[in-house]
This record gives sequence, C-alpha cells and structure tokens, in this order.
Amino acid sequence: GGIFMAEIGLLITVLSCFTVSDLKEITPKEIDDLLANPGMGWQTFHRFADENKALQGLPSTSAYFRFYWSEIEPIEGQIDFAKLDQLLDRARKAGQKLAFRIMCAGTDNKYMYVPQWLKDKGCPGFEYKYQDSGPVHWVPDMDHQIFKEAHFRMIQELGKRYDSHPDVDLLDIGSVGLWGEWHMSGTGVEMPSLETRLAIIDEWCKAFPKTPKVMLIGDENGMIHATKKGCGWRADCLGDMGGFSKTWNHMDCFYPQQIVKTNSQDVWKSAPVAFESCWDMRKWKQEGWDIRYIYDYGLGYHVSYMNNKSAPIPEGTMQEVERFLRKIGYRIVLRQLKHNKTVKEGSALPISMIWENVGVAPPYRDYMLAFRLSNDKISHIIIDDTSIKGWLPGKIEINKSIKLPDDIKAGSYDLSIGIVDRNTEKPVIRLAIERRANDGWYPISSFDVVNE
Repeated sequence: GGIFMAEIGLLITVLSCFTVSDLKEITPKEIDDLLANPGMGWQTFHRFADENKALQGLPSTSAYFRFYWSEIEPIEGQIDFAKLDQLLDRARKAGQKLAFRIMCAGTDNKYMYVPQWLKDKGCPGFEYKYQDSGPVHWVPDMDHQIFKEAHFRMIQELGKRYDSHPDVDLLDIGSVGLWGEWHMSGTGVEMPSLETRLAIIDEWCKAFPKTPKVMLIGDENGMIHATKKGCGWRADCLGDMGGFSKTWNHMDCFYPQQIVKTNSQDVWKSAPVAFESCWDMRKWKQEGWDIRYIYDYGLGYHVSYMNNKSAPIPEGTMQEVERFLRKIGYRIVLRQLKHNKTVKEGSALPISMIWENVGVAPPYRDYMLAFRLSNDKISHIIIDDTSIKGWLPGKIEINKSIKLPDDIKAGSYDLSIGIVDRNTEKPVIRLAIERRANDGWYPISSFDVVNE
C-alpha cells in the first residue's frame, strides 16, 4: 500500500509540473526491423555469427556450445580457462555472448566423456552401449563421493570465473544423462539418485546466481527443483510432428504434459524458455509440416531462444523465420514521451513515458533506462533506477523527474533515450522505433533551460 501511494504521489508530482502550453509530446514511429538484442533470439550452434553462412543475414546475439567434462578439465584441478576465454572473446568479436552446457555422457566413438583422472582416482562407473549397438562407453557413478567432490569443485571454479562475465549469455544445466539431457535412455544405466540430481542442480545455481539458467524438461523432479531456484526450461525437439511415431510426438504429447507435471506454466515470467529444433528445419519442410504452426507453438510457450543447430534455412521458409524473430523474446517500443519544453536551471525535467513490450517474454537481465542531456558543449548521461528486467508483454507507464546537473545552464539541449548496461553506460538494447544513432542512443527530443 505504501509503495503504491508513493508511486501515485510521484505521478501527481510529475503531472503537476506539466502545463498544456509548455508540453511537448513525441510519438516515435515503430519499425519492423529484425533486432539483435542480448538474451534472446536465434542461436548459432558451435559457430559464431560472423562465420555462419546458414544465418543468411539473420541477427544472432547468442552462440551456443556444449562441452564434455573431459574437454574442460583434462588434468585434475586445471580447468582449461584459456579455451573458454578464447570462445568468449570470439563471441564478443562476433557481436554475441556465449551460452554453454557441460556434459558427462555421450554416444560417439569415445569410451569416456569425463576426465580419465576421475576413473584413475577410483570413481566407479558403468559401461553401456547406446541402443545395444556401436562402441562401449563408460559413465561415472554420480552417487559416489569421488564424483561429487570433483564435479562440484569444477562447477564452483567455473562460477567464480564466469558468473557475471559480460560475455556469458546463458547457462544450460547439463552434467546428468546422455548429452546432458537428464536421461539415460537406450543405455540400460539408471539415472543417479534424486538426492544427487538435486544436489547437482543446487551446485550450478549456487555457482551462477546472476547468470540466466535453463534446464531440459525431461527430469520431472529435477525441473520442479530447478524452476523453484529461478531456472527456466529448455526443450530440444521443437517441430516434431510425428517423426518418431505415428501415435506420439513431442509437441502434442510430451511438452504439454511435462510443463504441467513440473508446474512450469509461468516460469517464463522470470526465467527464459529455449527451444532446439528437432532434426532441423530441413526435416520440417521435407515432411510437409506446418512451419508457421510450429513457430506459433513456440511463441505460445513464450520462447526467448531458438536453436536450429546452425543448419541451413530451407528455401521458401525465411519469411516464417523472420515473422517468428519479430515476436520471440522481448521487443521494446517507446509509444509516447511527454516533457516540458522549458525547465529552470537547477530544477528537474518531468518526463512521462508509455513503453510497450510487443514480444512474448520479458528481458531477464538488469538493463537500465537512461537519459542523455547534451548540446555541442556538454553531455550528461543520467542512469535511472528503472530496470527493464521483468517487463512482461504489454504496456508499461513510467513517470520520472530528472534532476538537472549543476552545469546544465541556460540554453538548448537534446534529449536522448537509451537502455544501457550500468557498468559501461552504453546502450545495449535496440528499440523497435526509428531514429537510432550510430552510438546506440535515440535522440528523441529537445528542451530549453532558462535562468529566470
């Protein structure tokens, strides 16, 4: 009640500063461009945007990579930070951030996917063949203390170095199951105990408290636990309309049931939803499946990330991809801005704004609303305390009173608006409106400062 009354008081204060004759109202023009914004969009897979021809010009701000534990820590206690740092640097140069998963079991020609030193320390494990064919593989007994101590230490070390790293985009919690997918289907090996699975989730969450996280929805109890700890969910077979069975598919059968079982219907409001294509889009077209229906299905689940495995986009489907990308994640429009034409030196500039998120999900990071007051002699950036984190689809009304810096003297000033990273004070969000300058700011209006 107190907070509500305080907001009403601010609104009354702001509106009382306006006079009809002195009021300036701006209605920005919305654009339909494809926007490269952080924390959402079309992911590349083990490739970067500036080398991925399959993008065909589509924007991508997220490069998704998967690693086996043996690749990350080949020598006990010596995590290959250089490998990860190089990928983070490469992602930044491509205009992307790095999303990643770490896995402990697979099905290719390797015998082990965890470091050899783990087995040499005496950690027991299980041999398996995938679907009773191909080579023999080995997976550690994750309930054993040797595994837990070593794996948890690795997780903790990664978190110390990479949580809050400016080039880390998303953590996909893996560790358990084939390819980190939280199942051991086709191997005859049982999953680790529920206690161990929840402990692994806890370790990732403790190590990466500030990084957005997702986890595959296959482990029902694990997902319930993970979402309670602030994780989103990931599903890796979007587009399956009957490719495995005539009586069962992921989209009609598995996803809806699993989302209900795990109480994940509203998780998207606070943590991301990510999809990976089943096979890739070429299979969808080959089978004659309705691509618009598939993408609308994903939008219905408030998806923020789509991963087509860096596969080619089939001919004749780009229009559907672009339509999808104009709705995926968040898309921020400034609908209206009002402020006084003139303001006295040393006072405050009242600003009233109507924003709208026309996407299907909110932003999940604290990017801040900011104003720049400038002319040819002076420039001031004022970072407001308004974060766009959690801006759900729909309109958002914001009323502010911007205190003028002491050296803003009589004269004319440009008013620019931006959504910035508070650490760099640079705009990081592209708005779906015209007039974006090369530096990322939106010079949207002007006002006069008077000394009377």
